[in-house]
Amino acid sequence: MEIVPVSPRLAALRFAEVNDLNVYVWNDGAEVTLIDSGLPGAAGEIERGLGVLGFSVDRVRRVILTHAHDDHIGSAADIAEWGAEIWVHQADADIVRGERPQPAPVLRDWERPIADALELGPSPRPAPVHRELRGGEVLDFGGGAEVLAVPGHTEGSLALYLPCHRVLFTGDTLANVGGVTMPGVFNLDSTAVEAAAHRLTDSDADVVCVGHGEVLTAESLYAWRSRRSAR
Repeated sequence: MEIVPVSPRLAALRFAEVNDLNVYVWNDGAEVTLIDSGLPGAAGEIERGLGVLGFSVDRVRRVILTHAHDDHIGSAADIAEWGAEIWVHQADADIVRGERPQPAPVLRDWERPIADALELGPSPRPAPVHRELRGGEVLDFGGGAEVLAVPGHTEGSLALYLPCHRVLFTGDTLANVGGVTMPGVFNLDSTAVEAAAHRLTDSDADVVCVGHGEVLTAESLYAWRSRRSAR
């Protein structure tokens, strides 16, 4: 795991072995919010990263899950045992609770060899869900975090926008791995993901925190949008 400072209030805990997966740490001073929870078994590394950043686990107030895939919900049950609340979109909440399996993605032809090469690890433990989100809420962290429903990658995929800080968290609706910016893969509805990724560029965010890969600046995001629009 690599600790990547983004701003005085924000850092990424990046797991290179999971296609540069990011768990984001937002610091409001008295409390910390995590965006996603990594794979099953990642809680120890997340705890270590928090310690390096100067936080004990009892500072973690909540974990907001951007969607219910194993690499994002995997350690939610462990982190809940620290005393943190788990928040997720209502459409994915029953998956997090272990009441329903994850639906299989609708793979495009070029995605099939990638999916076939993936090594499946242990399934996440069921985690409690303390709050179900719908989209349109303003959450009490980061000066007011707007919940944006972006179904497509999963039924309950969401993004978060912090207008006071001009920071956008996209989950897997957008990725930026190896210098390649693109909508997410392994989707239930790739057309919806393409549209949602494009729609997210309408925000005035200066910092765009993707689920996998390097954090984007506004300039690089708008350049990507311009290239897509020119096609």
